Amino acid sequence: MKTKTLSLTRKIQLNIDLPDYEARKEAMAKLYDWQYCCFKAANIIVTHLYCQEMIKEFFYFTEDIQYKLADVKKHENGILNRSRINSTYRVVSDRFKGQIPTEVLSSLNRNLESSFQKNRPQYWSGERSLKNFRRDIGFPFAPRCMWGFHYDEDRGAFCFRLFQIPFRTYLGRDFSDKRSLLHRVLKGETRLRTSEIKLKDGKIFWLAVFDIEQEQHALKPQVIAEASLSLEYPITVKIGRNRMTIGTKEEFLYRRLAIQAARKRALTGSVHSRGGHGRKRKLKAVDKFREKEINYVNQRLHVYSRKLIDFCVKHQAGTLILINQEAKIEAAQEENFVLRNWNYYELTKKIEYKAKKAGIELLID
Repeated sequence: MKTKTLSLTRKIQLNIDLPDYEARKEAMAKLYDWQYCCFKAANIIVTHLYCQEMIKEFFYFTEDIQYKLADVKKHENGILNRSRINSTYRVVSDRFKGQIPTEVLSSLNRNLESSFQKNRPQYWSGERSLKNFRRDIGFPFAPRCMWGFHYDEDRGAFCFRLFQIPFRTYLGRDFSDKRSLLHRVLKGETRLRTSEIKLKDGKIFWLAVFDIEQEQHALKPQVIAEASLSLEYPITVKIGRNRMTIGTKEEFLYRRLAIQAARKRALTGSVHSRGGHGRKRKLKAVDKFREKEINYVNQRLHVYSRKLIDFCVKHQAGTLILINQEAKIEAAQEENFVLRNWNYYELTKKIEYKAKKAGIELLID
């Protein structure tokens, strides 16, 4: 039987592997130029895809006009002089030729085309708005653009060249599986997929996408786990006679409310902070506490979802049902405190990802 694979994304910090400061500065400037070009190209591509899809809504065309979004050479009613995916690629490649590697534009075009086709029904019905990309967008690249990927034992880092720019990884005190995944890539046990480079605050991050095998557990589809999400107990799960509560209201909220109170005090005292660089300098402490709250909540939700999936695997539950969630969401929307501090959506997405990885079917009631 063919082994199922999943896409696993890991955020890895990179450093430009050049000894000269001016050379590193020049390479960094080039990366920022590519990011800016990618930001403009992404918005252009999505706009063209939307216009192509909605051309049938142009009711003021005469009725005798026949059209099809296809190459005119392959279909008599085609209105394009090339394939649909190639049409958007040529638009951005002609505009940004020489400013950014064409491999980046090609990967970006494929990703946006796939995403657009997936969300097309929602665009058509008006249930979803068109994507709008910001300047900090990451730029994608295929694995074939990486050269000389190897592990440098002297420096304890993985090194490679991307579009002639040398990079090395900075893993620090890695408590996750990043290092082991990269070693598996070197051994050929797993492979990389189209990944991204993202720039933030002068740092370079590699959003590496790995193909991994789905975990194999002795699960029984007839064994059903019923889980309930709430603020009182983040997760309550029951499998037959076995029952467990994961986390408590006090545990989850105590630290979060403490961080919020500290952020409020920092905001009050920001009027007395030393200026000189405008708003960013004065609100430095406020932004620090905002980031602390985000990191704390993210870590707790990871722990809760991990404990839930481990409990299901322990009792061989092949099906996981989140019960009575719609009613709880409606009730939460009426209370600002609950809506502000519950984080239901993030917890659900983490449970969904971990359940898929473990081979557990997830149902939301």
